[in-house]
Amino acid sequence: MTEKGTQDVRTYVRERYGKIAEEQIPGSTASCAPTPSSCCGSGEDTSTLESKLIQMYDIDVAGLPEEVTDLSLGCGDPVTLAALEPGQTVLDLGSGGGIDCFLAARQVGPTGMVIGVDMTPAMLDRARANKAKMGVTNVDFRLGEIEHLPVADQSVDVVISNCVINLSPDKPQVFRDAFRVLKPGGKLAVSDIVTDGPLPQVIKDNLSAWAGCVAGAMDVADYVAAIERAGFHRVEVNPVYWQQEAVIEAVDQYGEKVVLDDSINESIQKSIFSAKVTAYKPDK
Repeated sequence: MTEKGTQDVRTYVRERYGKIAEEQIPGSTASCAPTPSSCCGSGEDTSTLESKLIQMYDIDVAGLPEEVTDLSLGCGDPVTLAALEPGQTVLDLGSGGGIDCFLAARQVGPTGMVIGVDMTPAMLDRARANKAKMGVTNVDFRLGEIEHLPVADQSVDVVISNCVINLSPDKPQVFRDAFRVLKPGGKLAVSDIVTDGPLPQVIKDNLSAWAGCVAGAMDVADYVAAIERAGFHRVEVNPVYWQQEAVIEAVDQYGEKVVLDDSINESIQKSIFSAKVTAYKPDK
């Protein structure tokens, strides 16, 4: 991708997610979860949201205020995947409204620390307001791009992320910087959108589809290869397949309807899925 193309994607994604943060209505949600009418930005009523979060997370999300759960933009449960322990330092890539940071903070306890990094100022404002409302003291939200993390070398035990890396126009750099900040033996645990095979060019060229979790999705083999090239080992991927309605809605989520024929729609439905990905930085 050209430098201009990279900046175009970042600008578009930042503006879209900033708008979600500024306009989100209490009792509705924006999400990437693999269920119908729920990918990266569609509004749902509170009962639908509660059911979906319970389905998506293996840990208890009760007690989180609506201001947090309404901005659940994920496609999985990286906190459970990470198997966090008390006292650990955790970094969340693309922390949004803070739901995974707050859940991780419970797991690591008062002796641990959670850092959330997001490039969208409006999302950080919401996350910091949520932190103050909840009285959480072991979470720190920082402005930055996930390709260039405002975090010191070898200072983090676990890196998590929830449906965000697919939005980056430079995923290999995301993995390189995650590797940089992890301590030796540290763990990468992410939920993300990947593909099995290439997407149609009309989707890859569409910025709305990119912000809707689809156009930026990387082929799973290339995704794993990028993680390994960054220096990680013991990479594991477990797929979670989407329903057809969720895939179609993800494509035209943000209003710029992408016109696809039936054969392309079918190929997308068969090739795109959410993945639970874990990997480790070597001990030495």
